[in-house]
Amino acid sequence: MSNIPFTLIECPREPLPRNWPVPAGRRRRRLASGSAQDIKMTSMLTRAIRSLPAASPWAVGLSARSLSCSPQLQAAVQPKSKKTLAKNGVKNVVVVEGVRIPFLQSGTSYADLMPHDLARAALQGLLNRTNVPQEVVDYIVYGTVIQEVKTSNVAREAALGAGFSDKTPAHTVTMACISSNQAMTTGVGLIASGQCDVVVAGGVELMSDVPIRHSRKMRKAMLTLNRAKTLSQKLSLISRIRPSYFAPELPAVAEFSTNETMGHSADRLAAAFAVSRVEQDEYALRSHTLAKKAQDEGLLVDVVPFSVPGRDTVSKDNGVRPSSMEQMGKLKPAFVKPYGTVTAANSSFLTDGASAVLLMSEEKALAMGYKPKAYLRDFVYVSQDPKDQLLLGPTYATPKVLQKAGLTLADVDVFEFHEAFAGQILANLKAMDSDWFAQNYMGRKSKVGAPPLDKFNNWGGSLSLGHPFGATGCRLVMTAAHRLKKEGGQYGLVAACAAGGQGHAMLVELYPQ
Repeated sequence: MSNIPFTLIECPREPLPRNWPVPAGRRRRRLASGSAQDIKMTSMLTRAIRSLPAASPWAVGLSARSLSCSPQLQAAVQPKSKKTLAKNGVKNVVVVEGVRIPFLQSGTSYADLMPHDLARAALQGLLNRTNVPQEVVDYIVYGTVIQEVKTSNVAREAALGAGFSDKTPAHTVTMACISSNQAMTTGVGLIASGQCDVVVAGGVELMSDVPIRHSRKMRKAMLTLNRAKTLSQKLSLISRIRPSYFAPELPAVAEFSTNETMGHSADRLAAAFAVSRVEQDEYALRSHTLAKKAQDEGLLVDVVPFSVPGRDTVSKDNGVRPSSMEQMGKLKPAFVKPYGTVTAANSSFLTDGASAVLLMSEEKALAMGYKPKAYLRDFVYVSQDPKDQLLLGPTYATPKVLQKAGLTLADVDVFEFHEAFAGQILANLKAMDSDWFAQNYMGRKSKVGAPPLDKFNNWGGSLSLGHPFGATGCRLVMTAAHRLKKEGGQYGLVAACAAGGQGHAMLVELYPQ
């Protein structure tokens, strides 16, 4: 796939309104056309960019610049010579290997399993690929979001099921979409501090089967009934139960503090940054097209087959489905109706999956005869207002981690950002490329800049490969490591947003070849 036209709009130089409006009108901009040999995109030559009401400060001072999509993937080459990010007195932590079972749309082949089944499969895949002795592993930490109550510490249950020693401690962390990022950095801390030499980190999510609770009134009645001692007490309590008590509490991807779904927030964010429906659909199509290309060329080497009990062996992600702008354009808004721009086609889908990575101190890895894939270097966590800036974690985290490492955006060879929504990705790119936003909201003198798309998510992303909440972070790190080797780069930058207005960024450095 080559040179798909693309546009970023710079933020206007006015204060951000508290309530970001949904755009009311439309205007069209003519874009420079580019060749697209892999798919038909004649509709991409022009696009509609929603303008905001005249009274809105966001309608002032918009300027456009073009970026091109990723070029044809090249053969692996030697990385450019740059300084290393090693620090005196700090242990080097390396990724020896990382795997994931195929990410599948919820309700498909994993539907009858439990989360620890998926996590166990990822751990077994890691053991099979690395042949690391189980007793060498000092600690296991896993990330997850929607916890199965029977296996609340899924790390421990999966580790025991995978054959790890019962003497190996394991715990589970949760930090929304950056849960496995947190698992990995927890491992980094354990190794860098000298507490451990070998840590397995990972993440898992099973959206096919999520806990559905009774209403609080019903739960209270049932708990009280359980404590009743006499038949008369039990009958009296039962008589107080009303039909309304039986209404279940369904889970939702919503913020507790704002009661707003993430999709609704994505729609408002896209409106605030003037990201049109066409732009979002184009980006989503890019993600699926590049993922399909990477899949067909055998680049997704972190995927390990999983023989699902009672079903066939699953060997690849099943959500990669390149469509067309025409077909995507037929879908109705999913959240803000009828004027929203976020649809099922330009959003990540509910996904089942699990991942695992083997982390070691560099000395331990070399002593055991391993050739590491990459160093895990500086990382940061950030948090913002969960109402208006819920999904802007990468914008805040990227300049912080670069400054911490003494790098600039131009020093980064590979970018791997989590794609929750196409609108979220594009809004972050526009915010990162805006001096106005940096000065008014980030306390910075100037913008960090937007990553060039020829370095950005070149093998697809969460929109196409899927997004098991707790497992995506490991996928991002391993994709960055593999791309660095394939493309001859040295530094990769991984970033993601998360519920609660939080975010993460980490620098990955290719291990010397």
